[in-house]
Amino acid sequence: MIPAGCVAACPGCRFRELGSEEADRRKQEWLGRALGHWADRLAPLRGAEEARRWGYRERTCLRATRGERGWEFGLLAREPGERKGRIIAVPDCPVHSERVRQVFRALAVLPAELPLAFGLVSGTLLTLVLKSPEAPVSLGQFEPGEAGLTGVFANFNPAAGNRVVSSRGWRLLWGSARGELRLGGLFGQKPLEHGPESFQQLLASLYAEAMSEAREFLAPLPGDSVLDLCSGLGASLRLWQQRGTRFLGVELGGEAAELAERNVGEGACLRGRASERIPQLAAWLSQGAGERLVFANPPRLGLERAVLDWLGTEARPARIAYLSCSAGTLARDLSLLEKAGYAVRRITPYDFFPRTHHVETLALLESGDSAALPGGDARARRLDRSHG
Repeated sequence: MIPAGCVAACPGCRFRELGSEEADRRKQEWLGRALGHWADRLAPLRGAEEARRWGYRERTCLRATRGERGWEFGLLAREPGERKGRIIAVPDCPVHSERVRQVFRALAVLPAELPLAFGLVSGTLLTLVLKSPEAPVSLGQFEPGEAGLTGVFANFNPAAGNRVVSSRGWRLLWGSARGELRLGGLFGQKPLEHGPESFQQLLASLYAEAMSEAREFLAPLPGDSVLDLCSGLGASLRLWQQRGTRFLGVELGGEAAELAERNVGEGACLRGRASERIPQLAAWLSQGAGERLVFANPPRLGLERAVLDWLGTEARPARIAYLSCSAGTLARDLSLLEKAGYAVRRITPYDFFPRTHHVETLALLESGDSAALPGGDARARRLDRSHG
């Protein structure tokens, strides 16, 4: 039986009818097949506590459609052989947080004439994607503050469809352009600024657990150099900053790169593709005297081949912590790194998306060169350092 609020026709959560143990078992088995070459290093899935497996989504993107009672929001569902499909409204989706549900219910009163294609919620920020060139926008009777929002944007995208937003079509309609992300604990008490496009993990406590594992494995010390690939808005950079380690991030997204510098400090992050920044990264690494370490959290496409080749030949970090959202591209990248002389020590799955079939994994790799570095055996040194 599907839970209250679920719509039977909604294609969103493949595992919504399964108990937590069965869903975890299926994810573990799937990863075992996808990462079979390293099955002996695959740890048990780490998931959120039961109470956090529903109502956890504070960031979501839903398609808009005009219904009898105003605007409705949901997911596109297609029958076999059907091209166009139809939007299944999910006003009370139990995976969304109550704040997200409140926002989408309140949007029903937006003016009917708006060329509305999508609604995106990221924490307390809302983006209305309009399938049109730039034009005046009225929110009508919609009251953002009453819906718990602190900022509302319009994104004008005449081609809205498979690609949701336009990179140049942003306009702030109401409130603040930045929200606050409070991760606390491992990441410090000061909130992180985030924007409407910023990626953020949905389960803060589980993300902290993954990052703690990555930090303990890398065990950075002052004088070491941590290269943070796909560093987002700077949450991981704060971990290296707290350890007094040299660090440098690289981020393709313009908003995220800007926020990384606001959240961590000027010079914390280079903007662009990592492959295009290799000369700057190489020069920066050459200035360090300690160990070279890498943390990577790439999008679904994985790390660029040029970056992998550079890591395996010239950069030669002692250890790599690789947080992946795609087991397929992770397997590809691990194979290339193994050929370059890296050993996969452990792969830990993290269930950042309960009730769905998605799962992320943290792979920990160590260079065969590490034992020859100053300080003796790499594993013993890492353990000593992590408890220092």
